[in-house]
Amino acid sequence: MLSTDQIAAFNRDGYLVVPDVVPQDVLGRVRAEYAALLDDLYAGWDLPAATSFEEKLITAYRAGRDWFQPMDISLPGDRIAADTPMHFGPAVFEMATHPRLLDMVEDLIGPEITSNPIQHVRIKPPATDLKADEVRAHITSTDWHQDRAVALEEADQTEMVTVWLAVTDATVENGCLKVQPFNGPQDILPHCPKKQTAIADQFIDEDGAVPLPVPSGGAVLFHPLVPHASLPNTSQGIRWSFDLRFNKTGQPTGRSHFPDFIARSRARPETELHDWKAWRSMWQDARARLSAEPHIDIHRWTSDAPYCA
Repeated sequence: MLSTDQIAAFNRDGYLVVPDVVPQDVLGRVRAEYAALLDDLYAGWDLPAATSFEEKLITAYRAGRDWFQPMDISLPGDRIAADTPMHFGPAVFEMATHPRLLDMVEDLIGPEITSNPIQHVRIKPPATDLKADEVRAHITSTDWHQDRAVALEEADQTEMVTVWLAVTDATVENGCLKVQPFNGPQDILPHCPKKQTAIADQFIDEDGAVPLPVPSGGAVLFHPLVPHASLPNTSQGIRWSFDLRFNKTGQPTGRSHFPDFIARSRARPETELHDWKAWRSMWQDARARLSAEPHIDIHRWTSDAPYCA
């Protein structure tokens, strides 16, 4: 999937933009799956009539209705109830395990690939519609961070790659990602619990930030140590993507309380998961188990650190 030059660029810079990863017919099934999900939600809300998926999303957000968690392919990071909504469907599973996507991951971390449970849908309404107190990175702009630093310390040595997959075109105007490329060896930078977990201010060079527009169906690949963030959505439409991670099988995921599965194994192909219903059941079982927990702590950074003052 990736050329020798692309692999070298990823290792040198910490990121790589790759167009045409997931075909549009696959994304079309994802769009249809989410449109049906939103139709069901919208029918239960007393809101003005709306026609398109985008119009319904923005109208519901303005009215304070929560469509994010029912659409997310994960559970929340703190309190989980027995009925916390989440979404695991056949179209999303097809997208997240597409052979071209896994070929690309295999080129970077090898042929034994686990689907990491740090995964989310990201749908950004226009910045003009965002509430002043909106802090969810999956909806508003994402602050500067490193993916390794927002996982638990158990995964600090895990070989991992993030695949940020564009459903809509991601442009500078609608809030594409930006990156601070590697400039030699990179370690984990100090992070602070701001409105999101974010790199301490003095460690980021905004002037050196590189925007990363990518067309629908394309992906941005991230090394777990490369600093990245997103621009605000200054358009009048939504920007929609999925944040998927994969790690070498047998290594810690950084969310051991959430389920993972083997997406590809050249050594033991019989261990691969191909049933989306089994994927959904794993998360349903995790929800039932974790709903009995009073609180789940996934935060490794404290606000009293010197660099957070």
